Amino acid sequence: MPPCSRRTRRDFLRTSLAAGTLAMSGGLPLGALPLAAPRGKATDLVTLGRSGVKVTRLAFGTGSFSGRVQRELGQAGFTRLVRHAYDRGIRFFETAESYGEMHRMLGVALKGIPRDTYQIMSKVTTRDGVDPQKTFDQLRTLANTEYFDIMLLHWQHTASWPTESARWQDAILESEARKVVLGHGASVHGLPALRRMPGNDWLEVAMIRVNHIGTSMDAEDYRTTGLGNVPEVVRHVEQVRTQGMGVVAMKLVGEGTFDREDRRKAMRFAFRHAGVDAVTVGYKSPAEIDEAIENLNLALA
Repeated sequence: MPPCSRRTRRDFLRTSLAAGTLAMSGGLPLGALPLAAPRGKATDLVTLGRSGVKVTRLAFGTGSFSGRVQRELGQAGFTRLVRHAYDRGIRFFETAESYGEMHRMLGVALKGIPRDTYQIMSKVTTRDGVDPQKTFDQLRTLANTEYFDIMLLHWQHTASWPTESARWQDAILESEARKVVLGHGASVHGLPALRRMPGNDWLEVAMIRVNHIGTSMDAEDYRTTGLGNVPEVVRHVEQVRTQGMGVVAMKLVGEGTFDREDRRKAMRFAFRHAGVDAVTVGYKSPAEIDEAIENLNLALA
């Protein structure tokens, strides 16, 4: 059974979901002095904002190219990789409904490990004509878990997502009442969608694309093949954290395009400049896990 609820269900202000973009307010520009680095290690537990959910700073991502990289390892290879991450102290695992077989493969890989020793964050596709509660239950069955620690609305990529996804937001709150979800939030792509995160009272966790170069990051067009607007993204990270949201960074290594030096710089940037709480990285080998732990430890040193 899931641990006891960390909070009572709140009354969320529906009007806030339709609020306009906040004016930008003094975010940290690219190249400014870094934030005071949080002392600690990659595998320390941190709280994701007002969700109250505690996770390790470094997560195990299962969505490299929508999970293709992880699926190609096969179940045995993927299980060995998950167990290596767990043995190294990673306790935060991230997946999504759209990642093919990854819920099932993750459930197999984690089988036998005490459920209260790790956290799972899933992301759900906000489709029309689908029963959200059935979707949550199907994903729990696939992942062999009674609950998800965090459930995100996946791939919100328009400025109207707060109103268009209202049915799914309500469903996630209902799932929290059933104690099959403990915390919630959204992942966004593109600046129009990202600009709707600050001031959103429903959000507890924000999943945002962050790296020091801007590769695979947010621009006006969420489908852009060019670089994203790093300074604006950092300003919005600062805003949502000030408002009590937990921030999980994604696309840290430019969707696998960065070399060793840029992977190290990206980790430092995420924690020292952007000030994120946690970061998810996709892996295909134990060496990549070991390197990510080393890079984050260096960023926190």
